[in-house]
Amino acid sequence: MATIEELRKERLRKLDALRQLNINPYPSSVKRTHLLGEITDRFSELEHKSVTVAGRILTIRKLGKIAFVVLKDQTGQVQLLLSESVLEAIDAEKSQLGFSELSLLDSGDFVQAEGDVVKSQTGEISVSVKQLRLLTKSLRPLPLEREGFTNKEERLRRRYVDMNVNPNVRERFIRRSLFWKSTRSYMDKNGFVEINIPVLEHTTGGADAKPFVTHMDALNEDFYLRISHELPLKRLLGAGFEKVYDIGPRFRNENYSDEHLPEHVAMEWYWAYADWQDGLKFQTEMFKYVVEQTFATLKFKLNGFDIDLSKEWPQLNYADVLAEHYDGLDIFNCSLEDVKTLLSKHHLEVEKGDSKAKSIDKLWKNIRKDLPGPFWLVDTPTFISPLAKVNPKNPQTVQRFQAVIAGSEVSNGFSELNDPQEQYSRFLEQQQMRSGGDEEAMMMDIDFIEMLEYGMPPACGLGYSERLFWLLEGVSAREGVPFPQLRREIDATTKGLYPEANL
Repeated sequence: MATIEELRKERLRKLDALRQLNINPYPSSVKRTHLLGEITDRFSELEHKSVTVAGRILTIRKLGKIAFVVLKDQTGQVQLLLSESVLEAIDAEKSQLGFSELSLLDSGDFVQAEGDVVKSQTGEISVSVKQLRLLTKSLRPLPLEREGFTNKEERLRRRYVDMNVNPNVRERFIRRSLFWKSTRSYMDKNGFVEINIPVLEHTTGGADAKPFVTHMDALNEDFYLRISHELPLKRLLGAGFEKVYDIGPRFRNENYSDEHLPEHVAMEWYWAYADWQDGLKFQTEMFKYVVEQTFATLKFKLNGFDIDLSKEWPQLNYADVLAEHYDGLDIFNCSLEDVKTLLSKHHLEVEKGDSKAKSIDKLWKNIRKDLPGPFWLVDTPTFISPLAKVNPKNPQTVQRFQAVIAGSEVSNGFSELNDPQEQYSRFLEQQQMRSGGDEEAMMMDIDFIEMLEYGMPPACGLGYSERLFWLLEGVSAREGVPFPQLRREIDATTKGLYPEANL
């Protein structure tokens, strides 16, 4: 089997031959009247009519004075029939190839073909080509033509190849686009205004996460990449907006997992004059809408669970769930040492700098993975939720609601805290945790306190990320994004092909 270097060398020879013929192998203009999927779907309407199509060559077969080319675009594939008696001669000015120049084409090249829609002698829908133009000369063959493309690491590094060889991967990202399109559609039709907020922040907050740090030369100051959309969107509530949201990336300088990427897309909405019960009802219907629009079903088999999102979602009390699973644990009156003892007993990680809140959260996550859902986790302890409003019926808890599906937490919402003095007190508690070594504790945001002192109406807010999409798609986080971050690596073949680059 020929090596990539040998295959590339032969294609470079053909590229040189094309240029010797004054053919531009990379013209800028393209004419296309029909997509390939249209040719097959509308054959009865288009038969014997002239069309112009464009796409990537999958295969080429030349049999004497006739050649067969399978052409592919995003919508499908169609056979091109090329006959020496029908195909026009070479025209270098148009990058047009004649029959004699077909040997200079390879699978992977992009071409434009004009001709009549017909059926071949074997009954296959085809285009009988009169004019053939080269659009792009490829220098590397797709792996499908060699040994296949199944190595996971290589697939993630060369997703542009992966999506050609494995069309189901490309379809996944069409669904991902639809997932966010449906999210935006639901928000817009319910009167929310999309406002893009900064990614670079002086003070980052809205979640327990370690931020990325960068430097802005223009101001000669360090900035953080946002870990959440929350605080700027709530400033907009203080500015007079009543329903706002934003969709975009957020950055958390944490480890990779099947459910988490340091960079991922998320959405957060904030709704003035609404409380957590309003938000819970709204979000339940929103999930159903977005999921059905994306996947055309509300029933899934996920992580070994049969999930039906169309059913009523129950509400589970946070303290009750932990007490049931951990020998009657009283999360409000236990000590940090009590919690660490339970962590050790259940073979969970115990870290020196962990706070009581973070340790209890580890206990909860250990339970969560075995709960099918869907359900809403409610009545979260106040010490775990520094931005949520206290529940008047039980001041030890806050008005928070977290959606759990198939063992995964897929959203987080609450009645927003708008008391500036209480918010300041909770920020101080978080600041003490940071001073104690907790890099994920929230920072003091004094500008946010100032905004609250001017006044922010009662409100509900919620956020979810593409974790929900990955879960329903049944893939890991890295498989669920087009181009995941990986350690920088350049293979020996590429280094050898480009020695001047000093790779």
